[in-house]
Amino acid sequence: MGMDAEGDFVARLASARIGETFNQYAGSLLRRERLRVYLETRAGAAIVLVGEAAGYRGARVSGLAFTSERQLTGSGPAEASATIVHRVLARLGVTERVLLWNVVPTHPGTESSNRAPRPDEVEAATPFLEEVLSGRAAIAVGRVAAAATGAPYIRHPSHGGAAAFEEGLERAFATIRRRRAPVRRFL
Repeated sequence: MGMDAEGDFVARLASARIGETFNQYAGSLLRRERLRVYLETRAGAAIVLVGEAAGYRGARVSGLAFTSERQLTGSGPAEASATIVHRVLARLGVTERVLLWNVVPTHPGTESSNRAPRPDEVEAATPFLEEVLSGRAAIAVGRVAAAATGAPYIRHPSHGGAAAFEEGLERAFATIRRRRAPVRRFL
């Protein structure tokens, strides 16, 4: 069986060096496979919810943006923002219409902390972001994502922002056309 489009994208990401970030896909077949399957199942998603970067309790461990290991397996670290994001998407009934991604898909920071990605890291990750966004509408969660995508900004749910995030996401979905945008498969 040949490598499919999603698999090729994940392989390129796993071999990428994005500044001084930790590439959680490089040494983990499990995270690469999770991401490949996720991208395959969301290939038709018309909307991308874009965050800043992989969090130390979220995508660094799970391999999926805005998703904790606990959400996937019932054990391991939980991540508050991931819990809020998934709860709000489910309440709005749009979970299947949305692909979750980060401007920088790898983790800036350490095993126990986050840091904002540097401009050179955002630049190095831009080809992956552009590929994911191709043919899709974007909603930016936080200022870094808004600056990188030019998409409408909504407040990040962390540090007391859950209610503002929920209100912002409701407004964003109200303004996105209900028709399905054409989606280009991964290169």
